[in-house]
Amino acid sequence: MLHYIIVKWKDGNKEELTLSARKLYSEATSIKGISAVEIKENVTPRDNRYDLMIVLTMQKESLPVWDNSELHLKWKADFGKYIDKKCIFDCE
Repeated sequence: MLHYIIVKWKDGNKEELTLSARKLYSEATSIKGISAVEIKENVTPRDNRYDLMIVLTMQKESLPVWDNSELHLKWKADFGKYIDKKCIFDCE
């Protein structure tokens, strides 16, 4: 399964936030069931665009493991206040 996290940052240092998110997510494959992480940054600087897309390749049954992982909880605690909008999408 592909687990997409698409983020629009609040105004601020988007480059620093993205770098910190990359560093945090670099450890995601150590979580059981997650086999790959891909991070893409928006290349079109328009107000109606999101800034960052994180894609986790995982086993579908690993979603609860991810939800309760230290990394996911740290993501929510440390980055939540900087996120203006977020979209979560899962697909095969």
